[in-house]
Amino acid sequence: MADPRTTATQVKAPIGQFGGGFTISREAKAVCDEYGLGARELYFRGRCGVLGECGADVVNAVVVFYPPEHVEENWNGGRKLPADQAVELYAEVCRAWGRRKLGGYDGCARISELLQRVVERAPSTGAPLFAGWRAVPLADDPPARATQLMHVVRELRGGLHANAVIAAGLHPLEATLAAAHDATPFGHTTGEMIAKFFTWPEPYATPAPEVVARRAAVEEVTDDLMAPMFSVLDDSESDELIELLRFGHAH
Repeated sequence: MADPRTTATQVKAPIGQFGGGFTISREAKAVCDEYGLGARELYFRGRCGVLGECGADVVNAVVVFYPPEHVEENWNGGRKLPADQAVELYAEVCRAWGRRKLGGYDGCARISELLQRVVERAPSTGAPLFAGWRAVPLADDPPARATQLMHVVRELRGGLHANAVIAAGLHPLEATLAAAHDATPFGHTTGEMIAKFFTWPEPYATPAPEVVARRAAVEEVTDDLMAPMFSVLDDSESDELIELLRFGHAH
């Protein structure tokens, strides 16, 4: 029977992959093509538009892991779309991706039911993008709704993880390079690949053993912070959620 912390560790990879996969999807590319946006312009304007019409430094303060100049260039480049419109387009990309990837999976309704309880009862402290995305109306159909909720939970974990990285005194690039990553749109991948994806300039220094150890401790802290979020589920519901997400990933 899965306790809350076990649940937090077991669901982070499938939620990270499904809740983030739409960001590099054909659906996202179609919106970029239709509205004349660069891929990262849609990403920052759509993802962070829940913050409202703000300066790039505000966006940089919450996304944490990207080079600030990259954030500024793409957030400002995306201003051709109002923030609220960008959010709705981004949300619909997420929903459309969910329909395509999980449209034949009958576990989506139950995933939605369980994750919605987690999302509704989680405190938003330290996770502003989670708070913003929690306020976005959910899709009615189960595949789109489940995927949108996975995106919201991913933002929760991401916000808490950023706080843990900062508290550990790690530079965002150090934190990226010093670990392999499971909860990404690409599945399991290296820190170097993610650093390149985030557009950090090369070459990259090999992380020192002390940095690797601190990054491992950060992951444990993030799991600790996420554990209470799943305490709204009992052990059998936690087991059910883990299995549903596992089968959904296989689907």
